[in-house]
Amino acid sequence: MNTVLFVVVAYLIGSISFAVIVSKVLGLADPRSYGSKNPGATNVLRSGSKKAAILTLLGDCLKGVAAVLLAKYFGPRYGIDDTGIALVAIAVFLGHLWPVFFRFIGGKGVATALGVLLAIHWWLGLATLITWVVIAYAFRYSSLAALIAAVFAPFYYCLMFGTDAILLAVLAMSALLIFRHSKNIGNLLAGKESRLGSKKK
Repeated sequence: MNTVLFVVVAYLIGSISFAVIVSKVLGLADPRSYGSKNPGATNVLRSGSKKAAILTLLGDCLKGVAAVLLAKYFGPRYGIDDTGIALVAIAVFLGHLWPVFFRFIGGKGVATALGVLLAIHWWLGLATLITWVVIAYAFRYSSLAALIAAVFAPFYYCLMFGTDAILLAVLAMSALLIFRHSKNIGNLLAGKESRLGSKKK
C-alpha cells in the first residue's frame, strides 16, 4: 500500500507541466500551440525566451529528482525497496508524458528522465547529460542528442551498478523516450528536423 502511495505521488509530481505554467506566468504563448507543440524546454526556446526555456528545463528536471529522492530517503522506513524506487521513477516519467492536470498532453520526457537519473546516482545523470551535450553541440539537434543519450543511459547503468529492478526502469524510460520521439526520427531521416534555437513558426 505504501508503494502505491509513493507511486501515485510521483505521478502527480510528474504531471506538473512547467512548460505550460512558466509560459503562462511570463505571458508567452502556450507551447502546445506552436513549433513541435511539445510542452518542453526545447519547444519553449522557440518562443524566443531563453529565460522561459531555462525555467522549464529546471522545473522538469527537478520534479524527476524530487520524486526519486523522496522514495530513496523516506521510502525505506515505509518498506520501499529498489523495486518501489524503480516504480516511482517510471511513475514520475509517465506523469510528464501524460499529465493528469493537462488533459494527458505532456512532453517527451528528456529533462524529467535526466532528473530521475541524477537522483538514482549523480554519476549516471552526469554521464547521460554529457552524452546529450556532446551530440547536441556537434549536430545541433536536440532530438538526436536525446535519442542517443536514451540508448546510452541503460548501458551506463549496467557499467556502474549491474542489473537490477532500477535498470528495468531506466530501460523502460529509454524505450518510452524513443517512442515519444518517433516523429522526430522521421523528420531527422527526411532532413526536416528543426535545429536548436530555431524560432517558432
